[in-house]
Amino acid sequence: MAGAFAYFLPAAKTAWDTTGAIVRVTPSPTDLLTASPSASPSATPAAAITGAFTILLLGSDDDSKFYSDHVLTQSMILVRVVPSTKQVTMLSIPRDMYVHLSTGGFGKIDGAYSYGGPGAAIATVEQDFGVHVDDYIWVGLLGLIRLIDAIGGIDVVTSNPVLDDYYPADVYGNWPYGYERIAVLAGPQHLDGLHAMQYVRSRHGDLQSDLGRSQRQQQVLIAIRQKSKQLAPEDLPPMSAAIGGELKTSIGISKVAQMLPLAASFDNPDAIRQIILASPYTHGGAPGGSLYPNWDAILPLVHQYFP
Repeated sequence: MAGAFAYFLPAAKTAWDTTGAIVRVTPSPTDLLTASPSASPSATPAAAITGAFTILLLGSDDDSKFYSDHVLTQSMILVRVVPSTKQVTMLSIPRDMYVHLSTGGFGKIDGAYSYGGPGAAIATVEQDFGVHVDDYIWVGLLGLIRLIDAIGGIDVVTSNPVLDDYYPADVYGNWPYGYERIAVLAGPQHLDGLHAMQYVRSRHGDLQSDLGRSQRQQQVLIAIRQKSKQLAPEDLPPMSAAIGGELKTSIGISKVAQMLPLAASFDNPDAIRQIILASPYTHGGAPGGSLYPNWDAILPLVHQYFP
């Protein structure tokens, strides 16, 4: 997961150059908004990052069903990186979890971003889970497709096949409310961006519903991290152009440059801890088909890995 930051560097620069869609949540000495539009990482080797940090990954259905500033976050994953021990922890937050929103009232946690952007999503996670989030990264549907295509696809072992007769046909179709039939078969698979998106996005036919989808999302993130280790510097410009404005982040260029040597040092896949908030951490019955969180079980678990 830490290795994945290698490709966020050019994406962050392109987002600033072409769209200005770099949003700061908290100020830092490497605030990208203070840089000129043509800013680029210094040729001087970046200082190593030694302290632990936590990033909130957000993925949205950003097709024409939603206003651009009011998308839901279909995926919310907390990632904590501890450079001293080379440990990475990924905690998937169910999109249907019924929580106290930072913008006021209660609702599904996927609505926090819609009501108040990345700041509200971060504030909701911080207040409910009792954690500190250093930065965020948001990616849209086309962003993930383009990213995976730019690195030449990914390799996964799909232990649970995806068979979905009602998959949203809203990415390349002319009607955002249409459906199509998709299938990602079991076993070793090499997936391009579109099929990887289908694998992580489908929620029909999975006995674990969103929890199963969370497992697939984490699996694909690890596959992206593995593939990114094969990238060379000359691969970064086309990746930057491919992702375009489909990514927003609070991470400045200088900080991402500091992460690159750290990313190269994470070479043990067993050091990646994956956490899914299935039963007994959540249970159904909440308003609107959402999930009630069992905070008595969740908070000790979260604070163990996200102190």
